[in-house]
Amino acid sequence: MKKTTTLLLLLISITSFSQKITGNELLEKAIQFHDPKGNWETFKGELFVTMETPKNASRKSTIKINLPEEYFLVKAIRDTIVTEYIIQKDDCSMSINGNINPSEELKNRYNLNCERANMYKNYYTYLYGLPMKLKDDGTIIHPKVERKKFQGKEYLVLKATYNKQVGKDTWYFYFNPKTYAMEVYQFFKEKKDSGEYILLSGLEIINDIKMPKNRAWYYNKNDGYLGTDILISK
Repeated sequence: MKKTTTLLLLLISITSFSQKITGNELLEKAIQFHDPKGNWETFKGELFVTMETPKNASRKSTIKINLPEEYFLVKAIRDTIVTEYIIQKDDCSMSINGNINPSEELKNRYNLNCERANMYKNYYTYLYGLPMKLKDDGTIIHPKVERKKFQGKEYLVLKATYNKQVGKDTWYFYFNPKTYAMEVYQFFKEKKDSGEYILLSGLEIINDIKMPKNRAWYYNKNDGYLGTDILISK
């Protein structure tokens, strides 16, 4: 009877906590776990990421990010093709297999353009900057935190939407209720049955920031596997 009472009180306490904590409070706790020294804001470092997909050769990327100087570089190798994009503030440059002045024919064939360069910049700085990037202007953190089960595990779930100028997708971030580590995130587009979820596992510590080592991507609609990004430190 004593054990039952203790367990009941614990469950009531946990339920009460998840109802009382706000979205912004949960975000602060998650940031404290992932970036306890507040280093992301002045991040300057290298990431080494291997992307594995079911039907393609692995793509190995070296990514350099210098937020204070607004500098971004990604050099990717897949098979025999090496592409490189650099963004320095408003300037953009690209190369393929060492050719820093590719012809229009090469640009078209390999889809080399500044739009793609910015896509990579946004992709890597957003995903590897989470959950800190949820403090960016234009992000709307919803106050209500839900406790949900995802694939059999219980999480504290934070909902984020964005101003029209930033984006239309709705994101959900799943945090471990004990450590506040980010372990899953999921986004939905306006179209029904759209979007993806991403399972996070392992940690790499880079510049004292705890970043997920593995990001495995799946479709929301049918759980179809898309691929995995694997982060390593050197």
